[in-house]
Amino acid sequence: MGALDSLSDYISDLVTVHGKRKKRKVMQTVEIKVKMDCDGCERRVKNAVSSMKGVKSVEVNRKKSYVSVSGYVEPNKVLKKVKSTGKRAEFWPYVPYNLVAYPYVAQAYDKKAPSGYVKEAVQALPSPNAVDEKFVTFFSDENPNACSIM
Repeated sequence: MGALDSLSDYISDLVTVHGKRKKRKVMQTVEIKVKMDCDGCERRVKNAVSSMKGVKSVEVNRKKSYVSVSGYVEPNKVLKKVKSTGKRAEFWPYVPYNLVAYPYVAQAYDKKAPSGYVKEAVQALPSPNAVDEKFVTFFSDENPNACSIM
C-alpha cells in the first residue's frame, strides 16, 4: 500500500480543486484520558473514534484510562467525539517521569497518575531553598577556592 499511497499523494498534488489546493491534514497521534469502567465503555469509545474519517489506529487501555488515536485527525474533533459518548475526557496530561527534570515536585506529582507518569508541568522546578552549586562562583576572584588557572 505504500506505493499506492505515494502515487495518490502525487496525483492529489497535481490536481487542484476550484483553483485552490486542498489543505492536507498531518499524521499525528492524539492521546486522551477517559474514565472507563467496563468492557462496554471501552468498546463504545473505541467504536466512536474508529468510525471517524482519517483514523488509522486506535489503542485503548482501560486500566490507565488512556486512549491513543493515530491518523490524519484534528485533536479537538477527536476529543469532541469521545465526549459525545457520554464519558468525561481530557487531553492526556501525563508524561513519563524520566522526561521531567524534577518529577516529584509538588506541581508535577499526581497521585492519580498511572505508575511511571507525572503531570506535564512547566513550573516543575526545584524549590528555591534547594542546595545547588552556583557555577558562576567557581571562577570568581572572591572565592578563595576558585580555579588555580585564574
